Amino acid sequence: MFRKVAFTMYPVTDMARARTFYEGVLGFTQSSAPESVPWVEYDMPGGGCFAITTVTGDTPSANSGGTIAFEVEDLDALCTELEGKGVTFHSDLIHSPVCRMRVIGDSEGNAILLHQLKNRAD
Repeated sequence: MFRKVAFTMYPVTDMARARTFYEGVLGFTQSSAPESVPWVEYDMPGGGCFAITTVTGDTPSANSGGTIAFEVEDLDALCTELEGKGVTFHSDLIHSPVCRMRVIGDSEGNAILLHQLKNRAD
């Protein structure tokens, strides 16, 4: 019955500020932004879609129980770059048997997991 995850959406309170964070700080490219609805989508290079919106009226939160994880090529380099841009980090480096991760906060208070798979030889 289910075919795929259509998109993942985070609520934001200030669309301009959130767009500055996702487009300016993280470097996402907008793929869709209807003029009639406060909704912006970012298609991810490897598939999937991430959206931000004020339409739900939900309050952004790092403690809501749901977190998006973005797969990255070089976690260490990205973290260094984001630290230089003043991004708030909510965790130190997290190791698992298959990956390395760090949690950051967006401009609105949502949590974002930065995720890098380990090489099988590691």
